[in-house]
Amino acid sequence: MQILVTGATGSLGSAVIETLLKRIPASSIAILTRNEEKRFSFQARGFLAYLGDFDDIPSLDNAMKEVEMVLLISAGDEGDRMQQHRNVVDAAKRAGVSGIAYTSRALRDQDTLSNPLMADHFATEDYIRKSGLRYTIFRNALYMDAIPLFVGRQVFQTGIIQSAGMGKVAFALRKEMGEAIAKIMLNEGCQNKTYKFTGGMAYSFDDIAHALTDLSGIEVSYTPVESPAFEAILIKKGIPAAVVKKITDFNTDIRNGQESEVTDDLARTIGRPPVSLREGLKALFGL
Repeated sequence: MQILVTGATGSLGSAVIETLLKRIPASSIAILTRNEEKRFSFQARGFLAYLGDFDDIPSLDNAMKEVEMVLLISAGDEGDRMQQHRNVVDAAKRAGVSGIAYTSRALRDQDTLSNPLMADHFATEDYIRKSGLRYTIFRNALYMDAIPLFVGRQVFQTGIIQSAGMGKVAFALRKEMGEAIAKIMLNEGCQNKTYKFTGGMAYSFDDIAHALTDLSGIEVSYTPVESPAFEAILIKKGIPAAVVKKITDFNTDIRNGQESEVTDDLARTIGRPPVSLREGLKALFGL
């Protein structure tokens, strides 16, 4: 078996590879990277490493030679993400791979989303299903690892201010989702299934504030504000307008319950309960 992992140098890709290596040798794992130095590093470790990116179609074709399965870790939003995803799916189809897996997002209702960036995930899912390739869709919850980015490292001095109301998120650690993705690909391949990987409970920012208070002994408050006031706070901090909109849209979807669904897919796949909020925060904040 040979598996191509795109986004192998990112945190999720690294977690996937860590689990794959417990079962298959590095020589059975192909990676695609835009960085020549990283390519050499992977090669030195025994991986099949290719230089290229989602916009470079010949590089995609080259990387998929002899590949049985492709894991498409969703691209960032800097370029035309949807076209990039189509390029990968088309290359996989030309190569005759046995299946393609895609990292999507665990959201309740694609028709009522506020964050337009999330629409690309569902469009990619549709494109994969229509491609004729066998597939696996991994709908991942919002990473627990992102909590410090949302609340800031100065949270013990400033408290938490967000526009998410009392909306909840079924946070899960990126490492555990990577482990689950690798296990499904190794044990099942692609069988036209969709998994929704979430934590075992959903938590609000108020829950996060209480957990941080208990762990640190420092009172951490949560102040929910309306979206316009939240945008003004972010702009005052010098955050670019495009980033402000992205953060606010995430908060709106959280407030509307888009991120709150809990499933047991992750627990069943990794064979244990996912890390709890308290355990995760303790590690993420060094408490």
